[in-house]
Amino acid sequence: METRERTTSGHTEMLIVTKTANGWEVRETHDRTVVRTQEYTDWHRVERALQVFDLQALPAYSTNR
Repeated sequence: METRERTTSGHTEMLIVTKTANGWEVRETHDRTVVRTQEYTDWHRVERALQVFDLQALPAYSTNR
């Protein structure tokens, strides 16, 4: 399992990657509420989801800051 977490202004966002029987589940949470769940069979898609999560932390890419 891999987890990415960031906290800003008292809010916590997490991206959790879990190995499943068919591939990987990627779950995004905001303040412990699941906002997105996706299952991937291709590891490159998982890497892309991790990159997008990291990019969203940058001010130029952020839509909620």
